[in-house]
Amino acid sequence: MPEWVTLALWIAAAGVLATIALGLVRVERGPSNGDRMLAAQLLGTGAVAVLLLLAGAADAPALLDVALVLALLASVAGAVFVRRIGVQPPEGHPGLEERAAEDGP
Repeated sequence: MPEWVTLALWIAAAGVLATIALGLVRVERGPSNGDRMLAAQLLGTGAVAVLLLLAGAADAPALLDVALVLALLASVAGAVFVRRIGVQPPEGHPGLEERAAEDGP
């Protein structure tokens, strides 16, 4: 692989890491559980992207396996978050009143 391609992959990985750092700020500040969940999904996706970029830059095929496992764990983590904590729709959400009426008192 040409040297400039390797350098471009390292620079792209650094850019994605900067995006992950911004996502950490959103996880901390919130303001709602939904924002935190989406930021956590961004962190998982960003970590997978960094691992894939580093696998290409460092010619380390084992990082591809790690990225695949991390992608699977990130999707499971999102499902667990929704299951345990739940995400409430905002007030005035279309269809919210109809669903509440169907469920009964």
